[in-house]
Amino acid sequence: MPTPKRRESESTPRRPVKAPETRKEAYRAYRDRLERQRGRGAQRSGAPKGDEKYFRQQDMGRARAFARDFIDSRRSASEFFLPFSILIIALLFINNPAFQVGVAYVLWPLMMVTLIAEGVLVGRTVKRRATEYFPDDSGLKGIGLYAAMRQLQFRRLRLPKPRVKVGEDPAPSSTR
Repeated sequence: MPTPKRRESESTPRRPVKAPETRKEAYRAYRDRLERQRGRGAQRSGAPKGDEKYFRQQDMGRARAFARDFIDSRRSASEFFLPFSILIIALLFINNPAFQVGVAYVLWPLMMVTLIAEGVLVGRTVKRRATEYFPDDSGLKGIGLYAAMRQLQFRRLRLPKPRVKVGEDPAPSSTR
């Protein structure tokens, strides 16, 4: 279809939005606007409750659900990355050069190496186990990084919300 000429596109006159004349019309417009916002709010509130139709594309699939359950069923040092970082920054304010060097050149790199090692190990474990459970699933690509990134988040702030408690078996089952 060809692009319309300027004359054709400007033929429909532009009018200012008409304000409601009565209180009843204003209230009806307000209710309509609220309904449209609730529709979007339902999508935001559905994912935390575990309603799969509201998940983001990267959270879909049985293999991804297994990866989430695997991460959520255990504690890790990576969960506490942000508090550790704040603590290290606070320790750097102590006015003792030897202590600051120890924090900056020993404690901080030790924390970083721990996070990276833990992420690699968990990523490999999740990928291996997900491949065993779901050999034909299309969600296996990038599942190790998906698990490592989820592990870095506070448990309370993870989306979709954890379905398993710490210490439960993360093996896939047909009941969930």
